[in-house]
Amino acid sequence: MAKKFIPLLLTCSLLFPNCGAREKWQTSTLLVFDTLCEIKVFCASSTFRAAQEEVEGIFSEIESLFSPEAEEYTSPMVLELYKKALQVYHDSDGCFDITVGPLSRLWGFLSKSYHIPSSSQIESALKITGMEKLKVEDGTLILLPGMKLDWGAIAKGFAIDLASQALIEMGISSGFLNAGGDLYCWGKNPDNQDWNIGIKHPRERGYFGILSISQLGAATTGDYQRYFIRDGTRYHHVFDPRNGYPASGRQSVTVCGPETLLCDALSTAIFVAKEPEKIMEKYPNYGAIIVDSDGNLSFIGKASPFRSVD
Repeated sequence: MAKKFIPLLLTCSLLFPNCGAREKWQTSTLLVFDTLCEIKVFCASSTFRAAQEEVEGIFSEIESLFSPEAEEYTSPMVLELYKKALQVYHDSDGCFDITVGPLSRLWGFLSKSYHIPSSSQIESALKITGMEKLKVEDGTLILLPGMKLDWGAIAKGFAIDLASQALIEMGISSGFLNAGGDLYCWGKNPDNQDWNIGIKHPRERGYFGILSISQLGAATTGDYQRYFIRDGTRYHHVFDPRNGYPASGRQSVTVCGPETLLCDALSTAIFVAKEPEKIMEKYPNYGAIIVDSDGNLSFIGKASPFRSVD
């Protein structure tokens, strides 16, 4: 019996490389985009090692291509994301704009030497702000002298989309990727339920609500993420590209929908917009949860299962 059984085991291993490999929940973290990326997937240990390498490779490439220090924009990935960004720029009447780099630099958010610029300095920065000033020639994105791109409100979501899709194509049926609040989840969580996503309270510790979702991405833009205070006024990194000042009227915006990169960009656009409903009408598969400057909660667009946290 033993002599017959051994060849059967060998045949199983040759035909089915994962035969006998036990799937379980696997977790790890990576440092990407100056934040921790949490990976949680259901798979065998050997698959998980490959999954980690895949996620790390994708994030490294995106981080390099869309770094604030990048000066050449010739990659097909850059042109792909530029087209996505341009779509949201037009759909939001300029509330989302990747050319706000000069404003980020002027207010000190790139160097972390924060200060309030003069109106004339802001006016000068606005002359080299606006996506209509960008051109594509011979497969290269062309900037005017002095222009600086800030991909921060869309590149991380792009990386999440690419990485999660790669893991799904590897055969991982359930998982969760979260890089500093930009996330995508698919399949079921360890309790065999939809994933519960906490939405951070913009003024207090902990969460003010929980979304229960699957096969969806989510992203949050808030005035609490990067800011400084002068004479009791909070100045944050989310600029209104039309006037050069930090946008007012909101504390946070969370957007949920099929693509994390669009959740990322739309959360910024809605944070800035005076009439966010007009933007969401163009994205019927997306929904937003808004906390205004007084702490009031509102919902626009497609509804997702949400519950408040007392």
